[in-house]
Amino acid sequence: MQNLRDKYHQDIFDKLLRIRKNSRKGDYPNNADGDSKISVSLAWEIIRQTGISPSFGDISGQSKGYIFEEINRDFLKKAFSRLQHLRPGNWIYSIQSKISDFDQYKHLADIEKIIIQNSQLASSLGKNYIISPDIVLARIPLSDSEINKNKRLIHKKDPVARLTPLRESNFANPAPILHASISCKWTLRSDRSQNSRTEALNLIRNRKGNLPHIVVITAEPTPTRIASLALGTGDIDCVYHFALNELREAIKMLNDESQMEILDMLVEGRRLRDISDLPFDLAI
Repeated sequence: MQNLRDKYHQDIFDKLLRIRKNSRKGDYPNNADGDSKISVSLAWEIIRQTGISPSFGDISGQSKGYIFEEINRDFLKKAFSRLQHLRPGNWIYSIQSKISDFDQYKHLADIEKIIIQNSQLASSLGKNYIISPDIVLARIPLSDSEINKNKRLIHKKDPVARLTPLRESNFANPAPILHASISCKWTLRSDRSQNSRTEALNLIRNRKGNLPHIVVITAEPTPTRIASLALGTGDIDCVYHFALNELREAIKMLNDESQMEILDMLVEGRRLRDISDLPFDLAI
């Protein structure tokens, strides 16, 4: 897994992480807040810890988000495929797919059609039931032949297992089963991070079936800002940092006790993990 993590970091530096030139503030990495001294210092130190040299320039905000999604999607696809012996199945890895495309949420498409056609319902219940997570991981239902691969468990005439979404033959139009909803946040500012919670609550409240994993991946260098999203329970499973080991070493090098205290609280409280933990957590 280490080689995949190294390749992941190389992709981020090649495609996404840039050094902004600023005559007034000084040069700083584009995942740092140029107005925050600690943010800039930590971002620079993380770069030193990786040993990879970034390029100068910048990328538009919208492009940064999409590139970060692609890099994370590709990493998860490669890493999770190596864990097939732990979590077998046929998997879909996609970006910006509507949750109504998946078994637990396909009923939302009908609800939204009704609400759109009725202004009174729209004003009472609101809209935007159908969200599109940054990345989704979904499992394709199994045919009876796949289920019976090692031993006959099901026969089409048997009155058993007729409702489970895992069995493809139970439905005329079987939908993939949403396994994980992954939000990607290149940085975390207090006004940007909370929509991940809103999406999580939507997934929790509107499902018919099992709840998918709900996680966030970020490259935010400042633990205080990570804490604004990671602290608390009930909505997001966990936040994953693109370089948690390097962030810890960066804080040690800067000898910032307050930031280390917050980082330790998040890690020991099981609210923050490294990107390399995510494929294993998705295998649970």
